Amino acid sequence: MIIDVHGHLGPWFFSGNDASTGQDNVRLMDAHGIDVQLVSSVEAVNYDPESGNQALASAIADEPRLLGMLVIDPRELALAERQLESLPSTFVGAKIHTHYARTSPRSGAMADALRLCAAAGLPVLVHTWEAEVVELAETVARVDDVRVIAGHMGGPGWRRSPSAVERTDRLWLEPCWSHAPAGRIRWVLDRVGPERLVFGSDSTLIDPGVTLGAVRAARLDAEEERRVFHANAIEIFGDRVVPGS
Repeated sequence: MIIDVHGHLGPWFFSGNDASTGQDNVRLMDAHGIDVQLVSSVEAVNYDPESGNQALASAIADEPRLLGMLVIDPRELALAERQLESLPSTFVGAKIHTHYARTSPRSGAMADALRLCAAAGLPVLVHTWEAEVVELAETVARVDDVRVIAGHMGGPGWRRSPSAVERTDRLWLEPCWSHAPAGRIRWVLDRVGPERLVFGSDSTLIDPGVTLGAVRAARLDAEEERRVFHANAIEIFGDRVVPGS
C-alpha cells in the first residue's frame, strides 16, 4: 500500500502538465500504484485560501482516494479559524507553504499557525527549503502536540534533515524534489531511521514516478518500505488515510 502525503489538485502556472481535476490525480495514482493521496488546492496555495479550500472540498467529495489538506496562510489565521469550524470530514490535515505565504518557519506567525492546527488535531505539511527544515524543527519543538511533515525535507538542503529530526520527535521528513541526487534517500534513511520518513510525490506538479524512483533506488528492506510507504502516514494521520476506512 502507498499513501502519498504530498499531492495537489489543480493546474500549476509553471508546469508543463495540464492536470486540473481529481480524475487526473487518480489517473496518475493508478499509473504508479498509489492508493491514497492527500491533496491541497493549487488555487489556495498560490492565490486565495478561502476560495481554493472551498473548491477543493467540492472537487474531492466524490473521490474517496483523495483526502484534503486545508491550506493555511499564517498571515490570515482568522480565515483559517473560520474554515476549521466547518471543516469537511474529507480533510485530514493542513498545508502551509512558507514561500507563497511569505512566512518564515522560525516566525511567531508560523508558531501561531501550528498551534491552531494542534488545537484542531490536524497534522501539518510545511514546505521547507534549505535551512528552513531545521528552522521548522525548532519551531515545532516549541509548539505542544503539533505533528509536522517537512515537505521536500529541505530540497537542496536535504543534508540538514538529520539535524532537524534531532530537535523534536514530532517532525517527519517527506522527500519529493524535482532533482534526484544519487544516494540521497539512502543517506537520509541511514541517519534518521525509517520511522521518520513518509512518502510524498508533489503530484501533479511533479510526476509521482520521480520520487518513487528515488525511493526504490534506495533499496528499502521490507520494514523500511512498510514504514515509508504507509505505516508512518497512518501513525501521523490515523486510520482515516487507510483505503476504505
